[in-house]
Amino acid sequence: MHPAFSVVFLTTLIGAGQGLFLALFTVESYAAFGLLSPQPDDFYALGSAIAFVLLVLGLIASFFHLGHPERAWRAAAKWRTSWLSREVIVLPAFMGLVCLYGCAHWLGLNPVFAQLPSGAPVNLTAVLGSLAWVLAFALYICTGMIYACLKFLREWHTPLTVINYILLGGASGFTLAAALAAAVAPEVMPLLAGWALIITFLGLIGRAATLIRNARLKPKSTLQTAIGVKHPKIMQKSMGLMGGSFNTREFFHGQSRSVLRSVKWLFLVAAFFVPMVLLAIGLSQAAGGVLLAAFVVQYLGLIAERWFFFAQANHPQNLYYQSVA
Repeated sequence: MHPAFSVVFLTTLIGAGQGLFLALFTVESYAAFGLLSPQPDDFYALGSAIAFVLLVLGLIASFFHLGHPERAWRAAAKWRTSWLSREVIVLPAFMGLVCLYGCAHWLGLNPVFAQLPSGAPVNLTAVLGSLAWVLAFALYICTGMIYACLKFLREWHTPLTVINYILLGGASGFTLAAALAAAVAPEVMPLLAGWALIITFLGLIGRAATLIRNARLKPKSTLQTAIGVKHPKIMQKSMGLMGGSFNTREFFHGQSRSVLRSVKWLFLVAAFFVPMVLLAIGLSQAAGGVLLAAFVVQYLGLIAERWFFFAQANHPQNLYYQSVA
């Protein structure tokens, strides 16, 4: 498939925003159950603002993928059958809850409605955070299922697609949260950096499993089955067109196998190995700058990973258009 950078930025930005919010609510949940001391409201408010900005940037990037942006509202019409429609509904709902969650902390409006038997308070931010927590995972699932539900794109049609969207978004979000905590709430930095390291490692396992799986896929169609000719020796010399078309532009990346291999190793190093080393250094030395560098490197690596994710998917129509000349 052709990797559209609008979708690459959409999925990586909102994934990081979701992960950052999940990190914030993890800290608040730990504090509510007495596992951590309460953190200042500024930490939650600033973190929510950054998460909201990432989500807005992702939403803006999505409009560049639309032929008619003024009709974007119609994308929600098929929510009963379309994962894309569900994503279009869940994303703004999640953004609204993140905004309310951050504003509640910023304004100090956090009334207690009840108390759990464990002593944990059921306050306004706990309610908003719990609802946003559910929508964050729902959004990961919707985004991943947009691709995982396509049976004819076998590289995507696997539960690993959804799992990787969750893990990679969570990894980048927790890494950013650790960098933020180093500046605003140093006490929780080790917790967030530790979780970022764990999730990044799990993301490496999940992405490696996908690469191994996809490398073992055997094509169900061949040139013979594509054109209905059983001759054992068929070689395509031309794509059958004098110039490019929608099919040749949108369903093939146009890059060589060596480029794909280079991008694969690039994202494995930049999205996983380097961030894990930097996270370990930042965790041991409490260095906020190193943690921020880990996030920057990891995000750049995830851009390469998402490009590879789209480029690796081999549309069946490429049997007809696999050769330019």
